Amino acid sequence: MDSLAEPSPVKIAGKPLVGRVVFSVLVFTAAFLGTTAGLLIVYSTDLPQISELERYRPSTITELYDDQGRQIGSFALQRRVLASYDDFPKVLRDAILSTEDKTFETHWGINFWRVFGATYRDITSSSRAQGASTLTMQLSRNLFLSPERHFSRKVQEALLALQIERRFTKQQIFTLYCNQIFLGHGVYGFEAGAEYYFNKHAKDLKLEEAALLAGLPKAPVFYSPINFPDKALKRRNLVINNMLEDGKITAEEAGRAKTTALHLNIQPDRSPAPNFVEEVRRFLEKKYGADEVHEGGLRVYTSLDLDLQKSATQAVLDGLAAYERRHGWKGQLKNVVQSGEGIGKYQDVDWQKPLAVGDYVHALVVDIGLQFCKIKLGRSYASLGPAELAWTGRKLPKNIFAVGDVIYVKVLALYPDGSAKVSLEQDSGAQGALLAIENSTGDIKAMVGGRDYDASKFNRATQASRQAGSSFKPFVYTAAIDQGAEPDDLIMDAPTTFNSAGVPYAPRNFDRKFEGNITLRHAMAESRNIPAVKLAQRVGMPTVADYARRFGITSPILPFLPVALGAADVTLYEQTSAYTVFPNDGLRIEPRYIRKVTDYEGHVLEQDFPDAKDVVSQRTARTMVSLLQEVVKHGTASSAKRLNHPVAGKTGTTNDYTDAWFVGFTPSLTCGVWVGFDEKKNLGESETGGHAALPIWMDFMRAVVADPARKNETFAAVGSDKRKTTAVKRAAITPPRHAADAEAH
Repeated sequence: MDSLAEPSPVKIAGKPLVGRVVFSVLVFTAAFLGTTAGLLIVYSTDLPQISELERYRPSTITELYDDQGRQIGSFALQRRVLASYDDFPKVLRDAILSTEDKTFETHWGINFWRVFGATYRDITSSSRAQGASTLTMQLSRNLFLSPERHFSRKVQEALLALQIERRFTKQQIFTLYCNQIFLGHGVYGFEAGAEYYFNKHAKDLKLEEAALLAGLPKAPVFYSPINFPDKALKRRNLVINNMLEDGKITAEEAGRAKTTALHLNIQPDRSPAPNFVEEVRRFLEKKYGADEVHEGGLRVYTSLDLDLQKSATQAVLDGLAAYERRHGWKGQLKNVVQSGEGIGKYQDVDWQKPLAVGDYVHALVVDIGLQFCKIKLGRSYASLGPAELAWTGRKLPKNIFAVGDVIYVKVLALYPDGSAKVSLEQDSGAQGALLAIENSTGDIKAMVGGRDYDASKFNRATQASRQAGSSFKPFVYTAAIDQGAEPDDLIMDAPTTFNSAGVPYAPRNFDRKFEGNITLRHAMAESRNIPAVKLAQRVGMPTVADYARRFGITSPILPFLPVALGAADVTLYEQTSAYTVFPNDGLRIEPRYIRKVTDYEGHVLEQDFPDAKDVVSQRTARTMVSLLQEVVKHGTASSAKRLNHPVAGKTGTTNDYTDAWFVGFTPSLTCGVWVGFDEKKNLGESETGGHAALPIWMDFMRAVVADPARKNETFAAVGSDKRKTTAVKRAAITPPRHAADAEAH
């Protein structure tokens, strides 16, 4: 009967103990689940609606194109170019996933093993340096949350990641991530990153390039290949090792890629037509608003010709360099040692873009020897010796430079070893501007607003009002021709005192000589002042002012006789667009910057068509063309004959040589050039329009007349009744002002 003995007291006592343990576990579990549920409710209360992501489109770049579809500039708060999944090559996808999220294809938003591991390391290291975010969690943070690192944000990040994974496919998530992530230097997304760092599309990336980009999201500033190339190289090689470990590449491919140096091809931030782009920006912001312009991804098709723009910029810089050399070395160089900046730390704004042959840039003198001095141009070096210094009148560098001087040079050649050949130049403050307009459409083809846009944003082509000098005379002659004068009419070139608003006025000719009876044709060609004032007095200055306004001059034109010789302030924009009337058979076509604007989806927002009106009769316009051709054939612009092309135009020089002009045209294009200082300062003896401005005009026009499409163009004869077919169709012309008077003559 021993088997029926009472149970052991220990076993009986164990039942309450087990129950208490089970009860405690249940209570703890319930509390944990309740707390977790409460936290989830709290943290999910203010979560954004994931449904918004279906309509989400991040801010994108507004891009500007020239007349051939080549990009000339952009506006953006974030440099981003949206791309599709197929635009990202496999090598880039592998690099990103091997580095950022190896299990992306299999997890459902959260990698718990990675979370636990990161949490353990955070606790044991007493820090929050270890991340655990999947690619989807990074996307949710970048789209909806702040970058601050704290527990509540991590919870929200995970909750959003779960929602994103339920609603979108892996390809959609990956594409959103690749278009959203920050890669440094204002660049967002891998397509924009490929274009910025390598000047190519993402689909064309090599292994080492893809690895470099894939390593940037962790710390774009710290691993910047521009600012910290050594750190970027180590990070790139780490990405390559990750890809090798994951079996994405072979050991041979990894070895080759890791031994390849960083070969960046940074996309220049500066537009080749900065003044033109700025004019477009002002117009667009006024019409569409700053937000739409900088975030809406507009596509703006402009009138600019990129090739002519490059020729215009080079012509202005070369012309100013020639002017500087004519007036000798002035020195007065900035020295970084004296200013306390230090040679090693100095960085010039010119060094932020890749050097190219023909560039004018600032350089730093870093060493001076007996015969040569060494100069730094960003990452390149060059030397200057007796040959480069000859034009200054000094032979040795020590007689002209000191270590730390910032000098101005022209890049003549670039060599693979990083060295360069340069010529010594000078920037004394002289400025130049150029504007080119296609006659038949009003399209602005080139615009240069000054020597250096980085140094001065002031646009001297559109904003500077300067005295026009003799370039104003064609308006006087037009009024006279329109009222019956003929090119071969005689006029007396002799000393004369005029009454101008009750004040005696005795103008002189430039050469201080008088030629007696001469024809109007000769008077125009030689830019004789007395005949011009006599014609202005004959037709009346109010009439001359009215003609100038018809031609598009909006600046104030006072009805005083000195204005006939150019004592009126006008802009280069006004003067150049006014001259297009002559080769256009008397039509004025309003200049335009923009041909078409579309939104990001390609819908046309606006399309600009030429706006034209009659100014003077066809006969008057053609007569003026023949007179202005005489300026080139036998007058103050005779050097332009070397172009061997039909050209016409007028020089302009103001008192004390403060402003030099040449405005001229071919049958298809009109170009104006101005040279001077921003302050009204003497350019120097004999710096006339023909000497300072015309050479720049000729350098630019060589590129224009080299176009095969312009090879056989000619000016229409005065006696021909056929209207130019290249001009805007008559049906598009607005009712002309004073049309009856214009046609009557």
